[in-house]
Amino acid sequence: VCDRANSRIQVFKTDGTFIKEASVAPQTMRGSVLDIAFSKDAQQKYIFLADGMNQRINVIDRQTLQVITSFGDGGRGVGQFFGVHSIAIDSKGNLYTTETWEGKRLQRFVNKGLAPVTKADQGTVWPSTR
Repeated sequence: VCDRANSRIQVFKTDGTFIKEASVAPQTMRGSVLDIAFSKDAQQKYIFLADGMNQRINVIDRQTLQVITSFGDGGRGVGQFFGVHSIAIDSKGNLYTTETWEGKRLQRFVNKGLAPVTKADQGTVWPSTR
């Protein structure tokens, strides 16, 4: 569950029993947990989280709820966000984001597979030849 007002993710069983929770960018005060999508691998190992106030996507380990890395930055360029609000993943693992406020757009990030995480914040992910 996304708890926007308290900048946290909460996990429950299907019967409503509380399991665990984690704060995400608690210094933001509110608005760092707007929407989530699960990776398309069989285990759904990763959570992709839209952080609207900090203008980024956080990649989270589903078991530990720890942020592994993030990407994006504030702005209107490719791979930047202005009020990133919603997030979804299609059957091929491509990630889609939508923006609110004056962002008013949709972006698609093509799934090119997994790679080692080299830093905590990837910044703006520009198109590459990788």
